Amino acid sequence: MTYFDELRAAMARLAQEKDTLFVGQGVRYDNHALYRTLQDEAGNPIVPMSRRIELPVAEEFQMGYCTGLAIAGYLPIAIYPRWDFLILAANQLVNHLDKLPYSTFDAKVIIRVGVGAKYPLDSGKQHTQDHSAAFRLMLETVEVIELNSKFDIAEGYEYALGSPDSCILVERQDLYNA
Repeated sequence: MTYFDELRAAMARLAQEKDTLFVGQGVRYDNHALYRTLQDEAGNPIVPMSRRIELPVAEEFQMGYCTGLAIAGYLPIAIYPRWDFLILAANQLVNHLDKLPYSTFDAKVIIRVGVGAKYPLDSGKQHTQDHSAAFRLMLETVEVIELNSKFDIAEGYEYALGSPDSCILVERQDLYNA
């Protein structure tokens, strides 16, 4: 299986959990590559549309919304197409979601984020940065897991699913077509 196939399999696995909701930009409408990881090769949904919540470009709101869903008992899969966009949610991520384990709430969010591809088309510095190391320094309880090969994907998502804490899974979009 390819890197992309492994991502599809991981999304199918997450969709089996009864309380998962897939939240973000392009989860109901095809406007980036992460959307296609929610579909099979024929374009049929792997994740039912009833479990997808499409949001406008409002990254900080999205993280706060997902934190609220988690507190309410859901397992949100927060989808950010690029690290460059997740930066805008840093307040909610660092000051709120990361601190939940110090409160009485037993809640977590699984965050999918991509490092934008530079090949075959380089979308520019503002869409291809990797902020994994910087966020590791800022976060106390949210773990950053880099998916650097197809062999990391199943293990990474299973770890995130079983972890009591929130996790950020960093996908390499350069590998989507490999």
